[in-house]
Amino acid sequence: MRALNELFVALGQSAFRRSFHLGADERRYLATHGLDAILVQAEELIARRLAPAEPPNDGKQTPWRGHPVFVAQHATATCCRGCLAKWHDIPRGAALTDEQTAHVIATLERWLRTELRSA
Repeated sequence: MRALNELFVALGQSAFRRSFHLGADERRYLATHGLDAILVQAEELIARRLAPAEPPNDGKQTPWRGHPVFVAQHATATCCRGCLAKWHDIPRGAALTDEQTAHVIATLERWLRTELRSA
């Protein structure tokens, strides 16, 4: 797996990944529920949509908007197994380990905290 500092430098060089920011609805949802609750929801979403070895609709399973985690996933390339392989060095074809899942959640948390500070 790629170290988070190295990952965020690389993400910062991608105009596509840099283009993602929380919209008003996602900010409101985050403010209403709090970051801790959002991270619990992130764990549930990752377990269902990303952790299986072959997630249903892989590459299309993450909506673009509607939840802070969805936006964060696209911003951090944790949206599908292809992006995980390319950006995070987490190979396709095997279910995510606990360590890999923790890496994804830590990545999402870091991005969300940065978004909160920029508000």
